[in-house]
Amino acid sequence: MADYNPILSAPQGANKNPKRVGRGSSSGLGTTAGKGNKGQQSRSGGKTYVGFEGGQMPLYRRIAHKGFSNYPFKKEYVCINLDQLEAKFDNGATVDKEALKAKGFISKKTDTLVKVLGNGELKKKLTIVVDKVSASAKAKIEKAGGSVTTADAEKTEEKK
Repeated sequence: MADYNPILSAPQGANKNPKRVGRGSSSGLGTTAGKGNKGQQSRSGGKTYVGFEGGQMPLYRRIAHKGFSNYPFKKEYVCINLDQLEAKFDNGATVDKEALKAKGFISKKTDTLVKVLGNGELKKKLTIVVDKVSASAKAKIEKAGGSVTTADAEKTEEKK
């Protein structure tokens, strides 16, 4: 151990030689090389694919894959309650997507749809311009003296 230099070499016993499988009976891992006796797993290349069920018809082929899914077309709304608007906005403020992004209600990266829900009380006069508003929220906003404009209302006006 006199010539041991900790900077240049690993401590003794840290680096072991790998097990040399299938190199004769005297190695201790010869003959079947730890793969047992006969069978698919003992053969070279004897692997199965993901979802293989031993020859039984696999699940992904038993289940029908046809028809229409509306999942790619669904609309997801970010829901904001009146008590949150009461806490973050001043009296007479305009609540639109830009203002909601500035206050941290919506992610700045994505273009999301916004719906205002009627949970809580509103005492401030707010002008709200969002995609959807629940009936209870609209009643509470108008009762407080504010106004509501939705994207659905704008689209119906354009069609007329």
